[in-house]
Amino acid sequence: MTTSTAPLPIQACSPAEAAREVAREIAVLIRERRAAGRMAVLCLPTGRTPLGVYDELVRMQRDEALDFANVTTFNLDEFLGLPPEHPQSFRRYMRERFFARIGLEPTHTWIPSGDVAPAQIAAHCAEYEREIADAGGLDYALLGIGRNGHIGFNEPGSARDSRTREVRLHEVTRADAARAFGGLEFVPERAITMGVATILGARRVRVLAFGADKREILRRTSEDTPGPQVPATFLRGHPDVRLLADGAALGR
Repeated sequence: MTTSTAPLPIQACSPAEAAREVAREIAVLIRERRAAGRMAVLCLPTGRTPLGVYDELVRMQRDEALDFANVTTFNLDEFLGLPPEHPQSFRRYMRERFFARIGLEPTHTWIPSGDVAPAQIAAHCAEYEREIADAGGLDYALLGIGRNGHIGFNEPGSARDSRTREVRLHEVTRADAARAFGGLEFVPERAITMGVATILGARRVRVLAFGADKREILRRTSEDTPGPQVPATFLRGHPDVRLLADGAALGR
């Protein structure tokens, strides 16, 4: 796959419409893989943006008998320095907001460790890549996009060929997280993230963007020459990528 200068395919929709569309695609994938005797491998994000998708998938399990027994998930990232039970850890977020609600087995969920020993971080990241490969690769990657163009925690400066690794968080990313942590001084400075190349290896990629604060970065993602200063630009050229954004994010 080569990076393209063409803009990302965009679907204008409300957050509720986007949640239903993405959840429907995921449900179809899960059922197709189950019929074929295979696992469906999902790449999942945290934050406010995907909550509607998770709520809709929970509803589909309840109302439409959607079975998650053949699902394996890999999360995009995790803050370093946070134990699993920290209120802002992504492991806790995923358990409370999604996994426990659908009864997904812990052995089917993978999230980078926030409390891995510094000397073991490189090995931990390499093992994360091996687990993705052993699962057969990512079938479906669901992403948000940061105000600085990050995908996962691939901050400005991230290379297209980057893999799961330790990163230093950008000041914009930390500022956006400050309220949840109760102040900027409590926001971790480092994290583990899937790399750009790891994300681009997904067979299907969907990006959600809502609100006027995403308008400028969406413009840059579509118009700037693809490169590391806006990592989201690397998504252009993926064979099956689509951006779902509301009118505020699109300036409409």
